[in-house]
Amino acid sequence: MNAPASAIERLHLELPELDWITDLGRIARLSQDFAWFSPVLHRQLKDKRAEAVVRPRTEDEIRAVVGACARLGVPITIRGSGTGNYGQTTPLAGGLVLDMSGYNACQWVRPGVARAQSGIRLGDLEKQARLSGQELRCVPSTFRSATLGGLFGGGFGGVGSINYGPLGAPGNVLGLRAMTIEPEPQVVELRGAEALRMHHLWGTNGLVLELEVALAPAYPWLESLVVFDDFKRALTFADALAHAPGIVKREVAFFGSPVPDHLAQLADHLPKGCHAVLSLVAESSEAPMLELVGAHGGRMSYRKTEEEVRKSNRTLMEFTWNHTTLHALKVDKTLTYLQSSFVPGQHVQQIIEMEQLFAGEVLMHAEFLRNFDGLMTCSALQLVRFTTEERLDDIIRMHRERGVRINNPHTFIIEDGKAGGALAPEIVEMKRRFDPQSLLNPGKLRDWPVGA
Repeated sequence: MNAPASAIERLHLELPELDWITDLGRIARLSQDFAWFSPVLHRQLKDKRAEAVVRPRTEDEIRAVVGACARLGVPITIRGSGTGNYGQTTPLAGGLVLDMSGYNACQWVRPGVARAQSGIRLGDLEKQARLSGQELRCVPSTFRSATLGGLFGGGFGGVGSINYGPLGAPGNVLGLRAMTIEPEPQVVELRGAEALRMHHLWGTNGLVLELEVALAPAYPWLESLVVFDDFKRALTFADALAHAPGIVKREVAFFGSPVPDHLAQLADHLPKGCHAVLSLVAESSEAPMLELVGAHGGRMSYRKTEEEVRKSNRTLMEFTWNHTTLHALKVDKTLTYLQSSFVPGQHVQQIIEMEQLFAGEVLMHAEFLRNFDGLMTCSALQLVRFTTEERLDDIIRMHRERGVRINNPHTFIIEDGKAGGALAPEIVEMKRRFDPQSLLNPGKLRDWPVGA
């Protein structure tokens, strides 16, 4: 049920100095994210809208609007840049979208760690880190526009996870500052494991103001594509490169045919029908990487030094992770995608099995990363030739029956999207502590439905 119009009007009247967005078209746009990647979510969410959007610039402005919403009972949906794919910036209960992109200062960078406001764009934070020879440990392919808070709230892994694992692995996020949603908002510093109780919950159990994240040493990265005629050879090369302990790397992605045919901007470097491996390795590691390429029968079809990447302002990072899905959807709007993870040590064989089982229907795109235990494996963002929702459910079930974990990207209920299917008690307690009136994005958690 929408908040009464008078409540929204009272917000405007109480806080006229805030940056309110009143244009209906912009409100509609800022009520959406990339959920249209999923035909299921698109059908369910395409007509949902906020009643107002506000873009605070200071902690005092955030406190003022949060306190007023709590007094008036106005639901709040927290938004970064809206680059997520799960409909979590789309309010089911109307209310207010709290656009955090104006709250974006980098507070400090120190050896191995940085702290910034949650609305900072990841590309901007990385620029600050690189001034001291450092970089972010994990960045999504949307780093130019995605925010730090958005990555923490909705991200799993990204470029760099091949070294440091998922963002939620201990040591990657060191702490945060969060605000309670109540008439007199409180600000609390959370550290370590306690801070991670707000991670990957899309702002449903707390409003994160600042984040403290670990950094990695920065290298000049060589960006390359290596192409193969054979699926297994390409996959085996990708796995060998990922495992090679002496080759410094930031990214290894595998694209089974016909995925490369959907990357139109790289068509000059991806022969029709090829299988491809995209990588970022340190420029100093090029020679041993080329030895691996030769040993596996591949051919480097694209090569750019860090200086060439900087001058062109084009990076292969924007063809990895879910950017691959975006590029493919531009070519074929009937596609959708899955999110899978494989068993370390069995991941190559599982990928081959899935390729054979769903030949031509589920197209393999795998990202190499370390898991929470530090073991090398893959997460896949397969492209799916969508026919019906029932067939999509069958495909998910068939993966799970064969030991492949699926995080379902076709539901906006957070517990249903997580492979475990439930929230830990400490996460539920965090929700009650920081959102006692259940105003944060109602309807996205199973036990906190709209109108509860």
